[in-house]
Parts: sequence; C-alpha cells; structure tokens
Amino acid sequence: MFCTVKMLKLFGSLRPSAALFRTTAAAAQPSAHLATGPQQEQRTFYEFRTYSIRPDQNSAFLKLTNEKIHLRTAHSQLIGYWTVEYGGLNKVFHIWQYDSYSQRAAVRAALAQDPSWISEYISKALPLLTAQDNEVLYLVPWSRLKSPPQQGGVFELVTFQMRPGGPAVWGGAFQAAMSAHDAPGYGKLLGAFHSEFGLLNRVHALWWFESADHRAECRHRAHTDARVVAAVRNSVAHLDSQRNQLMFPCPFSPMK
Repeated sequence: MFCTVKMLKLFGSLRPSAALFRTTAAAAQPSAHLATGPQQEQRTFYEFRTYSIRPDQNSAFLKLTNEKIHLRTAHSQLIGYWTVEYGGLNKVFHIWQYDSYSQRAAVRAALAQDPSWISEYISKALPLLTAQDNEVLYLVPWSRLKSPPQQGGVFELVTFQMRPGGPAVWGGAFQAAMSAHDAPGYGKLLGAFHSEFGLLNRVHALWWFESADHRAECRHRAHTDARVVAAVRNSVAHLDSQRNQLMFPCPFSPMK
C-alpha cells in the first residue's frame, strides 16, 4: 500500500500541466496566414466608368464630350476613353488614374465648384444618359499599365468574375492564362486590374489588337495552340462568368 501511494505521488508529479497540453495542441495546428495573396504595393488606383447613353442622343453626347473633355482633364489624369462597338450598345467606357483616395475626393470637390464644368458640360451631358457605373481597381501585382504598340487599333475589355478566395486561390492560374495570350502572334495585354470597390473577385484585362479581324484571327489561333489551351483550362476552374467588349478609342482618348 505504501509503495502504491508513493508511486502515485511520483507519477502525479510528472503529469503535464493543462497549459502545456494547450501549448502543444496549438503548435500542432497549421499556421494561418492572414494575407490572401500578394500585398498591394502601389497606392495608385484606377476608376473605371461606364456610361449608358440614350440611343437617340449618342452622337450628341460624343460631340459634346469631344468639345468639353478638357474641362474634366484639367482636374485629373484620363487614361483612355472608348465607345463600345460590340458587347454593348450606346455605351462609353473611360479610365481615370488617381494617386490616392484623398486626391480623388479633392478632384470631385473641385469639379463641384467649377462653373465651366457644370454649365458647359455636366448640365448638358446628364440628360443624355440613362445610367452611370463605376469601379475602383488596382493593377494586379504582376501587371503594369502599358501603351499600345501603335495607334489605330481596337481595344477589348475582358471581364472575369472569379470564384471567391482572392488571388491566393486563382492568381497563379489567371496570370498563366493571360501570359499565354500575351505572346507574339496574339494581342497585346495593356493591363490587368482587380476590383477594390464594386463587385469583388472581378478582374479586367485590357487588350489591344490591330483590328477587329486581327482579334478574330488570334482567337481562332488560340483554339489550336496547346500552350494556350492548357493554361486556359487551369484558369477556368476558378471562373464563374466572363464577358467582353470590343471598343474604339475616341479622338480625344490619350490611349488610342
């Protein structure tokens, strides 16, 4: 009996504490990373704006904008301004660049106090529109905004609605698919953007082609290119939907 009690005391003193069990269990759990992908390094962001125009006022809106766009570009940088030719009717699409949200707020405040902008443009343009939409986006970490190789081509805006999870889930496959198309003999990728405000997990790719026929030729060629097909198959596993627009640059568009 004495030996039994003595041994129980001995082994009891060797029993790990509850705190030790908790520490060991925590260490056994896989570490969690708070980031869902590469961190955004640049503060510069882009505002995508799409305006729907009354069908009978399309020409009037474009004429007015061509004459008065300088009132708007005096306040912030316009990247490009396009009319949608295929994939949407009576629409214009434009991209504006900002260095910070405070800069954009200051620009909006200045426009509201600009009598020329209000009287000569905005008061005349708004009655010609049926809807306005905007998104705030950043370039994806591996993309940089580029200029077209030459003037006189057409632009395609391809919009991908990716499945939730962020770039940590679909970023690598998406980059591979874009890179496969951005190669000699195909179109030129001018920028890939991911949404910050607007519908999330949305990515836009802005492409340039020599012509609409050149774009059609590239698409047919891609269907028989094993390299492109393999990259696209890996990417579509993360894709919910996709839409595209073929666009022509306006005469006053910096990117054309």
